[in-house]
Amino acid sequence: MIFVDKVNIKVRAGDGGNGKLSFRHEKFIAKGAPDGGDGGNGGNIIFRASNNQDTLTAFRYQKEVKAESGHSGDKRRKHGKTGQDLIVEVPVGTFVTDETGHVIADLTDNHQQAVVAKGGKGGFGNAHFVSSVRQAPSFAEKGEPGEAFNLTLELKMIADVGLVGLPNAGKSTLLSKISNARPEIADYPFTTLTPNLGVVDIDKSQSILIADIPGLIEGAAEGKGLGHDFLRHIERTHVILHLIDAYNEDVAEVYKVIRGELEAYQPKLIKRPEVVALTKVEGLDDEIVADLINQLKRVTKRGTPVMAISAFSGTNLNELKFKLKDKVDEHKAKKTKPKVDDTLPVITLTDTAKAFKIKKEAGAYLVSGERIEQFARRTDFDNDEAVERLKDIMRKQGIIHELVRKGIKANDIIRFPNGQKMKF
Repeated sequence: MIFVDKVNIKVRAGDGGNGKLSFRHEKFIAKGAPDGGDGGNGGNIIFRASNNQDTLTAFRYQKEVKAESGHSGDKRRKHGKTGQDLIVEVPVGTFVTDETGHVIADLTDNHQQAVVAKGGKGGFGNAHFVSSVRQAPSFAEKGEPGEAFNLTLELKMIADVGLVGLPNAGKSTLLSKISNARPEIADYPFTTLTPNLGVVDIDKSQSILIADIPGLIEGAAEGKGLGHDFLRHIERTHVILHLIDAYNEDVAEVYKVIRGELEAYQPKLIKRPEVVALTKVEGLDDEIVADLINQLKRVTKRGTPVMAISAFSGTNLNELKFKLKDKVDEHKAKKTKPKVDDTLPVITLTDTAKAFKIKKEAGAYLVSGERIEQFARRTDFDNDEAVERLKDIMRKQGIIHELVRKGIKANDIIRFPNGQKMKF
């Protein structure tokens, strides 16, 4: 299976159905009362995290995700059918952003879900607008278009421990010895081409999850080697396990190179708790191992465990598992500790929905604002009565008054951001 951990897609929620323009027709009644029904709402697009998904491969072949639109209203006040929500399953750990980098969703738990695109509201039929002063409205609203975005989906694995090191440091071998993972193992660089996850059993009731990140080289954070594409998978880990080959010429320098790449990618990563493991020590005497351990202790943070292990012979593997579990528990406890805020919050109620802006352009006045744009989208500009209703709304919201203050004259053009326009 191809591992895909970053894709760009387009999502389009369902459009709202149009309201119905209709009058009741009965025998001996030339023109009955308005009976046009409302349009149905468009379906939302919902992303739901699932442990049954482990890659974003499906989106390589489905670049657009579209929800069902609402149906139009009908005569006899029949409401249009609501468009069905589209639920899309994504792997746990999926991080969703829009084109500006704004975070739309961060799905870190199984079954967690988020609406990433909202369906448009259905338009009202003419029966909705009957009042004492408008007894036979001959207009209906259009349905609103559903939200449409270009989104970036990134898969960031959820693991307790991130296993890092240079190529051939023995990460895959260690993971295969202490967990249920069975990664590909060979004696050439970049054996690991995709991040591997392994469950490490501490005892019958406790376990931790370790992610084996593909080998990093100097310059990985700038795109060299394979590490650049997979560094994101270490962002969520509680503890970083550095694996350092005892046969490197300068083990301290190797440690500093990996730390430098983590810092270059995301500076806060170097503040993450660490465990440093010197590996492949089965062929070295105790004096050499002790010297290498001391070299590493001189460059690691105070209190960082530095251990000598061997995946081949099993040396100190149990001790490593317990040390990792302790560090993970410590970090989780710190993250969940509630922060005490003695300051009293200042609560203000601000309704920005009715706010609007008017910009004078060459030959037109551009009117924008959340609420007025919503009404404009629902207006049938080919229907004079519908346009007059929109002007009434603008008058009630103070927009007409502001347009006059800015010098608008009869027959000047009023334009809205979605391209609709009308004469003043």
